[in-house]
Amino acid sequence: MEKEEKLNDTVNTSDVSLDKIINEKIELNLEQANSLAELPLACINTQFPNKLGQTLAGEKDLLAPIDLHPAFYGCFDWHSSVHAHWSLVRLLKKFPKLDRASDIKAKLEESLSPENISKEMAYFQQEHNRDYERTYGWAWLLKLSEELHTWDTDIGSELSQNLEPLADLIEERFVDFLPKLNYPIRVGEHSNTAFALSFAYDYAVATNDDEFQKIIKELARDFYLNDKNCPMSWEPSGFDFLSPCLEEIDVMRKILPKAAFILWMDSFMPQLRDKSFALEPGEVSDREDGKLVHLDGLNFSRARIFYGLANQYPDEYAHLREQANQHVNHSFQNLVGDTYEGGHWLGSFAIYALEESRRGR
Repeated sequence: MEKEEKLNDTVNTSDVSLDKIINEKIELNLEQANSLAELPLACINTQFPNKLGQTLAGEKDLLAPIDLHPAFYGCFDWHSSVHAHWSLVRLLKKFPKLDRASDIKAKLEESLSPENISKEMAYFQQEHNRDYERTYGWAWLLKLSEELHTWDTDIGSELSQNLEPLADLIEERFVDFLPKLNYPIRVGEHSNTAFALSFAYDYAVATNDDEFQKIIKELARDFYLNDKNCPMSWEPSGFDFLSPCLEEIDVMRKILPKAAFILWMDSFMPQLRDKSFALEPGEVSDREDGKLVHLDGLNFSRARIFYGLANQYPDEYAHLREQANQHVNHSFQNLVGDTYEGGHWLGSFAIYALEESRRGR
């Protein structure tokens, strides 16, 4: 009872309403960037614990993570290491005066050396590893390559050139695999097809790869154009960090012209046009459980897509910013100082969401 009275006193004496506190937009400023940079810095050289996810061809494959993946051995698993590197590049590009800018540059140059990337390529070229990290890790590798490709500095050019052979190999894997995929994978975890197509499309646009863009557009249309009434009420599943419905929207907004996209949306998720649309953030019950903490990632993923929609089509979807703000605020407070289960990867998702928010300013 005493706690409740204190809360009431706080709210009653405040100059802002509780709703405003919940909906207030979190800004990605230099202070936040310095805090967020500590998350990938703390894990990219942390070898254990580690989930390799590999198929063993023999005893010779029983090596330490740093020997198998000299570029991306930290942060618990390969894909998390890749998007941890992406986080550092993204933050340094946006905030060149980061407190640990020199440390970040040194770590990036150490990780993404030509020798390390050559060894990463050799791993993917082994008989049993051709589908390693398909397609989530592939998508993040292309996202990292895109970020380096668009970093107009000497170090950006150097690292982009170093990573390019692996990015080319991953693109080849995408081009080989996608036509064989007769049905999209509609889950809220790593293998979600729409997520991979969306990231791969961003890379294809950034690198002016018209043929890759064409392949992705055709496949996305084949997979999703006739979809109707996505069952958002079924989401989230217990371990989701992606929204199957919203990830599909994200790729379709990129590949369809406006008139076609709006028409498609009116069949796929018409409720998003309603200015009273509301979606509760995902609730994490135990942040020391590596799967349950996925729901914090879901909140950032949803926010990223809501911001993207509002930025691209403000007349129709500007009201979704409020939902995005709520989702970010719900999970952002748990990032810095979180357990390793969430701290090794969630920062990337928060950074991406906040960057999408910045684009709407």
